[in-house]
This record gives sequence, structure tokens and C-alpha cells, in this order.
Amino acid sequence: MSDLDFTLKQTVLVVDDTPDNLFLMKNLLQDHYRVKVASTGEQALKIAASDSPPDMILLDIMMPRMDGYAVCLQLKQSPVTMDIPVIFLTARSDVEDEEKALELGAVDYITKPISPSIVLARVKSHLAFKAIDDFLRDQNHLLEQEVAKRLLEVTAAQDVTILAMASLAETRDSDTGNHIRRTQFYVKALAEKLRDNPRFSTLLSTANIHAIFKSAPLHDIGKVGIPDYILLKPGRLDAHEFEIMKTHTTLGYNAILNAERALGTPVKFLSFAMGIALSHQEKWDGSGYPQGLVGDAIPVAARLMAVADVYDALICRRVYKEPMSHEAAVKIMLEGRGTHFDPDMLDAFIAIQAEFIAIAQRFIDSDADLERKMSSKKMVSAAVPANRPD
Repeated sequence: MSDLDFTLKQTVLVVDDTPDNLFLMKNLLQDHYRVKVASTGEQALKIAASDSPPDMILLDIMMPRMDGYAVCLQLKQSPVTMDIPVIFLTARSDVEDEEKALELGAVDYITKPISPSIVLARVKSHLAFKAIDDFLRDQNHLLEQEVAKRLLEVTAAQDVTILAMASLAETRDSDTGNHIRRTQFYVKALAEKLRDNPRFSTLLSTANIHAIFKSAPLHDIGKVGIPDYILLKPGRLDAHEFEIMKTHTTLGYNAILNAERALGTPVKFLSFAMGIALSHQEKWDGSGYPQGLVGDAIPVAARLMAVADVYDALICRRVYKEPMSHEAAVKIMLEGRGTHFDPDMLDAFIAIQAEFIAIAQRFIDSDADLERKMSSKKMVSAAVPANRPD
């Protein structure tokens, strides 16, 4: 017999406290299988959990210290050994003993004195079943890995597409730079801070925070539909221009709604995206647009974006204003507590303002970005009030 033949053979572990029984079973099986022996239950468990486990265990019941039932129970309770088929090989012939063995998870029960041909046939059959089970389990594992890989690829492609769409909208507005990335992370940090607040704990689950984070870059997607002479105007918008600018909320909402309709099924992150796009310019006291919503009628995700959006607009350079310090921005936002902003959200913002500062530094606009902005439009005085949304 070659070494290759030996390595291809399946392994059977025989467990019996009687040396004569071990000798008999080894002689019976060794021409067909690799045979390991154990004279105690403890030794059997050690072999079964080793790096080279058996493909099958033939197990006696009546053994000192740990009987076969106890061995089988431990085998089936461990995820490492639970799939190894067990055949009881015993002198106990009562029906109750066989029932107990099968209830513990054994695949078969053979009584002594044995018939060699019957033992070989039963062992062969159950090892064939195990080989099939192992094959199917391996295939399922490979399939699960492939599905997980494909899902990761689809999710990554989805995320990149969202950011690409959002960035495309932002390229038409030279003020914004890394605005979409900063606001995305501001919103996530704020949501995570609020998840323990009873007002928001139900909505702000881990899954929903992820969906909100994913959808946040689409908040200004509707700016694609705003004419350049308004979107790129360096100074204050007149009343007519401002009314047109305000339509970016409904333009964004309708674009996302039509995308979801084309899919033919609701998508959680698109639902959040619609709420953010339509309502992030709403104010807590009802003075915002486009619907004049008040208080809790404003979607939570949109209220989160309102805090993130305004903070980023205040601390960043715009063609109509110089950037403010963090302290100055916080002072202005505190004045909007309960009027512009949900009070609890504003309080959460104050509590984690250090995180906002860190995010702003992480995604700070480069010098090249700032020069591009300044060269594209003429800076107007900071004293000229701006009535445009950010």
C-alpha cells in the first residue's frame, strides 16, 4: 500500500476500554480505513478535537469514568466535533439504550457480538453520507463567501455611485469643496450621539444610521437643476432668484423618488435620501422651506443634516463670506436652538463639537481647492448677507 493510498483513506476512531475489542475492530477495519483507537472517553474527545479528527467514531457505552453516552453528548455539544458521525458499538441490547443513543445524535447502533460484514456495511454507508454532507457543507461555505464577496462589490459600487452623483452636483457649485464628505460624517457622529435619546432611539438603530450616512451625500443633488446664473452668482440672490434656488429641494426629492420607482421596490437608504433632500432646509419653528414643516414633522434625518449643513457653511469659506471660527459658528447656532434647530439635536452637537472639529480637519479643503474657488468668482464683502442655501 502506497503513502498516497493511506492519506486518501478515511479515518475511523474506535473507542473501547477492552483491549481485545480494540484489537478485533482494528483488524476488521484497517484494510479499508485508517484506524485510531482510544481506551477512555477522555482520550477519545482529545483525538476528536485534534487537528486530525476522525471521519467516524465507533463508540462503546460501558466504560469507566466517562461512559459512551457522556462522550457522545460532549461530541455533539461542541461545534468542532458535532459533525463527526457516531456509531454505538455495544453489548447493551435494550430498546431504551438504543433510543437514548439516537436521541444523543448517534447515526447508528450496533449490538455485540458483531457481524463483521454488517459493521463494514454500516461504516461504509455512513462514511459515504458524511462525505456527501462535507461536500455540500464546503460548497455552501464557498457559495456564502462568493455571495458575501459579490454583495461587498455591489455595496461598494453603490457607495461610489452615490458619491459620484453627489460630487457631480457639487462640481457645479465651486463653494463646496469637501462639503459632502464633512456633512456625511457630521450627520453620522450626531446620530450616534442621539441614539440613546428616547426621542430617537427607535429610529436611530445601527442599520438606520448606516443608511442615513449613505444617503447624506445626496442632500443637495437637486442643485444640478439650478441655472448657473443663480447657482454661481457671487452676491446676494434677489427674491425671484432665491425662489428658484429653493426648488433644489424638490428637484432632488423628485429625482430620487423617480429612481426608486424605476427600481420597483422601496430602498431604505433612498427613503432617507428623499427626506433629507426635500426637508434639510426646513426649520424647527416652521419658517423653513419647501413645506414649512414644524418640529417633529420634519424628518429626523433632515434635522440632522440641517445642523451639519449650517455648521459647515459657517466655518468654511464661501464666495460671499470669509470662514468663521468654530467658536463664532457655535454662538450663531446656539441662537438658532428651538427656532432653526431641534433643541435636542443642537444640544448633542454642543456635546460632541470636538468630533465636528476633527471631521472638519480630516476633510479640510486643500489650498488648491480654495484658490480655485477664489479665482472662479470675486469675493464680496462679508458684510453682505447671503440668502442662499448651503
